[in-house]
Order: sequence, then structure tokens, then C-alpha cells
Amino acid sequence: MASDNGLVSILVLLDLSAAFDTVDHNILLQRLEHTVGIKGKALGWFKSYLSDRFQFVHVNNKSSSNSRVTCGVPQGSVLGPILFTIYMLPIGKIIRQHGINFHCYADDTQLYLSINPDESNQLLRLQSCLDDIKSWMTLNFLHLNSDKTEVVIFGPESSKNKVLNQSLNLDGINLASGNKVKNLGVVFDQDMSFKSHIKQVSRVSFFHLRNIAKIRNILSRSDAEKLVHAFVTSRLDYCNSLLSGSPQNAVRSLQLIQNAAARVLMKINKRDHISPILASLHWLPFKSRIEFKILLLTYKA
Repeated sequence: MASDNGLVSILVLLDLSAAFDTVDHNILLQRLEHTVGIKGKALGWFKSYLSDRFQFVHVNNKSSSNSRVTCGVPQGSVLGPILFTIYMLPIGKIIRQHGINFHCYADDTQLYLSINPDESNQLLRLQSCLDDIKSWMTLNFLHLNSDKTEVVIFGPESSKNKVLNQSLNLDGINLASGNKVKNLGVVFDQDMSFKSHIKQVSRVSFFHLRNIAKIRNILSRSDAEKLVHAFVTSRLDYCNSLLSGSPQNAVRSLQLIQNAAARVLMKINKRDHISPILASLHWLPFKSRIEFKILLLTYKA
């Protein structure tokens, strides 16, 4: 929508170093009590959950001495992401004060701002916001990894160049645009064509298919189907609703992956017609899978 209005959009993907491991327990308990409003016995449960944890190293039947865990939330636990999100709650207020849009998913924080390329002063808001975020993280024992924080600019080429000519820098985070960034497993390119994403999905999927094909003769159909789903079709389905309205040739390259997966699974020749094979597997063609995903999301909403 911003692009349709002649605006340039800047997306900043912040990277935190060992974010889950550096959460301060006392600060987290204060957040639970004063920000979320959890008190009494329920707060005691959380305190018990976080306290008296120990860790040690075990190698060649030898164990090190126990070391008390004084910070961090257990990764891989049900409560881990929720507790980290609560720990990060104040950062939303900081970003809102600068009038910048944001999206948080556990330790993944993204800032995005749409501006008129001629209004260079708008970028100072982003710089100031990043400065405040870094200060807040330092106070809360979190570390913003400047080297891995990425920036991408979306919009017409001439407009992007106007923005890029402004040399802004924040403690090693250079606000110069990359050609593409990885956003929660999806590759975003500057023109939002998703060509880079499609290329990566194709490359990785065919790599796995070649390996599955090598051992297909010693696998049962059930086991082969599990491998194909784990390494190929799940990758095709991940965030595929973003490709709605993509050109036919973009969808076709991903359809070829699905066709190849069906052929490997059913051990059929390249020349055999694929449509009846897909139907026998109850696999919707790729374009229909996109439509199904959108219908499902709409239904759930």
C-alpha cells in the first residue's frame, strides 16, 4: 500500500545475541507482577519455576560440578517464549513513542517505517528509536547484535537511491539497504517479487529430493512419504499464502518440485502424466494449495 502511494518502506530486523539466556529473573518477576498483574500464589509458581535450577557438563561418563542458573528462561519449554515476550513488553512503548510500526515474535523484533523519500528528516526518527532500544536492552541485560541486524528498503529504484544517499549509522548498524533479508524463514527481496525465496526453496527441496531418490528403493511408501513431507512439501507450504497473485512462471517452478516429489514417492517415470498421480496422493496442485491456505486463514479469522 505504501508503494502504491509513492512511499519508500524501510524494514529493520533486529538480532539479539543469546536472548533467552540473558533474561534477568528479578526483572522478569517484576514485569509479571507490576506490568501483567500476576500476584500471590500464581507469582510464587513462576518464582519457583525459575529458581533453583542447575546445569552441568557431562562428557565421557564424567560430570562437572553443578552451577546455579541465575538468569535465562528454559528454551524449548512451553513457558519460555511467553515469559520472554512478557520480559520484552516495555519495548513496545519505546517504539510507539517514535511513531514507528513494529512486529515482535519471541526474540525476533522488526521495525518498519514508510516515508516520502524527499523527507530525509523522517529517518532520524528511526535512528533515535534504535538508539533508545539499544539503551533499554543494555539496562535489561540484552545485547543487540549490530553485525547481524539487517535493513532492507522497498520501493521504486529512484526513490530508494534518495534514501540510500543519506548516510545514517547507529553504533555499527549501517542503514544501507541489502538486496534481500531473511524474515522468519522467508526471503524478502527489494521489489517483493519473492524470486529469491522461490529460488532458495527450489534449491533446498531438490537437494533433499535427490537424496531421498537414492534410498527410495529400500524405503516403504509410508516412510518415503514421511521424508518427502518433512523435507519437501512442508517447505512448499510454509508461508505459501505470500505467493498469492504471483506470476505463473513463479508458481510453475514450485509446481515442478511437487511433481518431482510425487514421482520420487510413487517411483514413476518423468514422461508419465502427473495429474492422476497427484490426485491419487490427494495432493492439491501448488496454486490450489495457496488458495486453500488463504481460505483456511480467512475461515479461522
